[in-house]
Amino acid sequence: MSDQEKNKSAFIAIVGRPNVGKSSLLNSMLGQKVSIVSRKPQTTRTRIMGVLTEGETQLVFIDTPGLLQPRNRLGEYMVRSVVESVSGVDTCLLVIEAGKKISRSAQELIDRFRSQNMPAVLAINKIDLLRDKSGLMEQIASVSRLYDFEAVVPVSARTGSGIEELKQELSNLAEPGGHFFDDDTLTDQPERVIASEIVREKLLRLLSAEIPHGIGVVVEHMSERASGGDITDIFATIYCEREAHKAIIIGKSGAMLKQVGTLARRDMEQFFGCRVNLKLWVKVKENWRNQQSALRVMGYDASGFDA
Repeated sequence: MSDQEKNKSAFIAIVGRPNVGKSSLLNSMLGQKVSIVSRKPQTTRTRIMGVLTEGETQLVFIDTPGLLQPRNRLGEYMVRSVVESVSGVDTCLLVIEAGKKISRSAQELIDRFRSQNMPAVLAINKIDLLRDKSGLMEQIASVSRLYDFEAVVPVSARTGSGIEELKQELSNLAEPGGHFFDDDTLTDQPERVIASEIVREKLLRLLSAEIPHGIGVVVEHMSERASGGDITDIFATIYCEREAHKAIIIGKSGAMLKQVGTLARRDMEQFFGCRVNLKLWVKVKENWRNQQSALRVMGYDASGFDA
């Protein structure tokens, strides 16, 4: 039997409402961080692909933004990312939170599964936060009545509990026909996008709740230094929507921007495996989330969507 006949694969969209831990779950299954995470909703803005190859099976995950009610063009782009992802995959992995009632957005996704006769696996995340796990079986029974899921798996992306069981259930849905990517592929994200997302993650974690939703990051320059030394120069611009926000991002005597840069550089060096010289600038671009040209520059380009 040839490798093409022996190897199996599946494209899987990870979907759910904001802040249920979809990106953390993806990183946990991959064993490496490819998608930024924070406690703030809407951390993930676009589709991020992660590839897991174990033996004959390759799982291609598409991490999607949380399904929300759009308030601007960026929000509309994020919703279309979810809709496109659900339509173009073999299987969906719906993530909900342990101990919480099924959300309206999760119910909308289940309705979409039903209309498309889409195979789906349900992951009940954050079981480590349950003080009393006696209600978990009742939650499993309750959500199982909503749709004929291929499997329902309680997991904790934080502790790793249930992750191997979840990967096995998803692997069971892979179909023969070969692998779509080289076996050592981890993600399809360009290095510039990964670098900009790392900076944005640090901003989300360090700044107050209001400012991060109006922040975008663009890597203007990224190249290995010609003089050698295994150093990569990365120059990035942080865009915000108000002068007051710019002052907060920079901080007193530049302290906040320095902290963001230090944490981002450390993660970049770990991910790219080289020394990084990171330079950050902050600029104001009012209402950029409603400007198509600005969205395109920042990588939120909807022109590739079918719908």
